[in-house]
Amino acid sequence: MKVIGFNGSARKEGNTSILIRKVFDELEDEGIETKLVNLGPQSVNGCLACGKCMENKDGHCIQKKDALNDWLDVMAAADGIILGSPVYFANISGQIKCFMDRAWMVARANGNLFRRKVGAAVVSARRAGCVSTFHALNNYFTIAEMVVVGSSYWNMGFGRVKGEAVQDGEGMQIMSNLGKNMAWLMKSIEASKTSVLPPETSLDVVTNFIR
Repeated sequence: MKVIGFNGSARKEGNTSILIRKVFDELEDEGIETKLVNLGPQSVNGCLACGKCMENKDGHCIQKKDALNDWLDVMAAADGIILGSPVYFANISGQIKCFMDRAWMVARANGNLFRRKVGAAVVSARRAGCVSTFHALNNYFTIAEMVVVGSSYWNMGFGRVKGEAVQDGEGMQIMSNLGKNMAWLMKSIEASKTSVLPPETSLDVVTNFIR
């Protein structure tokens, strides 16, 4: 089984990365393969609203100048996805926003590619804004028919400068519990595939409020 995590911080090995890697520790202890993508050093363009993903339906974005399509292939093959972001003005970072808008649009254009994968959001902050940022990340999971996993508290950790997150004892405990719950849920879903058929859902009906 595989989990891919996306670090939406501009700091490659900052507090967001520390929190995600704590989740990874538990997943790896359960024999689950992990991969971390640091979005900060990458140049990821935003969605152009061109609609080509809806036309082409090939599982890829028409923009080819960044690594998004490579990530989409990995996400499609993964059993779980972790989205991590620092708090920027009580919201997610620009880096992860650009990535998610395009990735989730392509997924939806191709029949919800991430349907029933396990999703987990991770948030780091100096002080406040965690809950609204956590909510913003979870919006992407729920619209994609993903299964959202929780922990013993909202999935957040605190620290101002690089490395301070490890001093947040409860935050690290939350990440550890999140990893354990995620591993259990993924294995439970896998074990049920031979005995419980997934429901058939559709995206056929679209109602626009302004015509």
